[in-house]
Amino acid sequence: MSQDYGSESPRPHAQTTHREPARYLVVISAGGSMLARLFLPTREQVAEFDAGSEEVALMTRGLTPARGAEAAEWNRALQGHSDAERRAAEVYRLDV
Repeated sequence: MSQDYGSESPRPHAQTTHREPARYLVVISAGGSMLARLFLPTREQVAEFDAGSEEVALMTRGLTPARGAEAAEWNRALQGHSDAERRAAEVYRLDV
């Protein structure tokens, strides 16, 4: 007789590699609203949320942003933003 009382036993855990932590937080205007976008060191976007959220304040506490995301390494990541939006963007390098 089974001791699982009709419930399925849990399956073995599959070990997978984790994604590396986000390294950059870019606060940028998008059509009049401010967005916070998180990027990996490769400039691959992993999250996007409202820049007015409490999380942005916590992540940037004590950090000084670089002004502008006009460098070539940001071209693909921020291709939907205008030159003016990219010039005004704040780029934070996060301590991980």
